[in-house]
Amino acid sequence: MADEKQPSNWQKAIEGEWHGCPSLFEHDGTHVGTNKVSRASEFRDGRTTYWMDTRFDATGPLMDRFEIGARMEFGVIDSDQDRIYTGPDFVGSGRPYGLLVDSNYYSPGWNVNLRTVNHVVPELGMQVYSSQLFEADTLVGVFNGLYVVTQDHASNPATQKMVEQWIEKEKRDGKKPFNLPVKHEGVFRGEFEVYNDRQELVGTNTVTVTHRPINLLHSEQTIEVEGVINGKWTALRTRNGGSQQFHGPDLYGNGKSYGRYLYAIRHVFGQSYKIWSRETVVDEDYTLVCVWQFLKSQQEQYTTFGVLRFEPGENVLAASYID
Repeated sequence: MADEKQPSNWQKAIEGEWHGCPSLFEHDGTHVGTNKVSRASEFRDGRTTYWMDTRFDATGPLMDRFEIGARMEFGVIDSDQDRIYTGPDFVGSGRPYGLLVDSNYYSPGWNVNLRTVNHVVPELGMQVYSSQLFEADTLVGVFNGLYVVTQDHASNPATQKMVEQWIEKEKRDGKKPFNLPVKHEGVFRGEFEVYNDRQELVGTNTVTVTHRPINLLHSEQTIEVEGVINGKWTALRTRNGGSQQFHGPDLYGNGKSYGRYLYAIRHVFGQSYKIWSRETVVDEDYTLVCVWQFLKSQQEQYTTFGVLRFEPGENVLAASYID
């Protein structure tokens, strides 16, 4: 019976109304506007309905494409294995891992296929959201931004004021470029939850990233993970605008940033092993909220996520002089 059904763990984790103002980027990383959003996934009478109110403020053809002038509302077959979206606005599915869901679905109204990653981060009081927008395998744009949740927005003036301030801050911060410390060496530290390919929590990883700038565009980084996954990899990292590269000796690959978000793929030298990542700078202290997926032989092995906090060291690129 419908009244015997219970919401999934992910559905419970996202209870409430979420508010954000994601930025909109062209495929090349150009910031062209924002999208003020209120949304909720509601479980009632054994059924789950997802609704979303949007208001785009953008320039160029993407504005016409995405501002369709109607509230989005679609059904969800809810479970902790798969969340299946049954239209009419979105058709596809999401794959939950604890407080993260990795979704792939199609929007008929927007004519894009989306890879959407939503990560609820209770310790920071936010949800870190992103959608990469594709026509087949061709990237046509990106949405990303931070959301805050409320339970009483309709009735509480204090909550409404908090949301208003959050939206204004997101409008300002959404177009900031992804930058790691340019002049200071230091260490990023944190603990990531680790899920296997069956979406089972199998433990944690202690993550350490040692960061040392060489000049304003190059740095050396060593990533070390210990726990479920054990590895240590060093790479020369270069930055040129929104493009990044990893030049070995242990990791080779590249990345592209869209505002505060960097999407990257790193290949482990000499192995059938690679890391897909989404990394987000969420404050002025270089706090990174990360999703790292480890793939072996082109197949998902582990999905991991967590927060890295930066411990600054010496300014290794202080002013130089000729006496």
